[in-house]
Amino acid sequence: MTTFVILTSKPGQFHSEPGEGMRPVEAWDYVCEGRVRARFLVAELQAPGRVRVIDDTEPVTVNQVPTKFLESFKDIDGARRELHHLCAFGTVKAELRARHPAEFNAP
Repeated sequence: MTTFVILTSKPGQFHSEPGEGMRPVEAWDYVCEGRVRARFLVAELQAPGRVRVIDDTEPVTVNQVPTKFLESFKDIDGARRELHHLCAFGTVKAELRARHPAEFNAP
């Protein structure tokens, strides 16, 4: 059974890197009031693994988070619905902008 997960990066704070057993499928910038506030990567979970979460500020800390702790979705549409739910906040002007998955953590 195919399962999908969502990884998050917040520019200037931390970034996430998919590990073995994860295939990046889609990437999105969460833009609020003209500024990228977060980046999301939807990945197909092909096998249990770990996500690296790396602080972007000193002291740099690297955490290896097992994928079993991530919320999972049975299909990509479920992951997309969750992203839209996460990014809907009252009357705040915000949007999701697609980006290439290979550029998930690129500036």
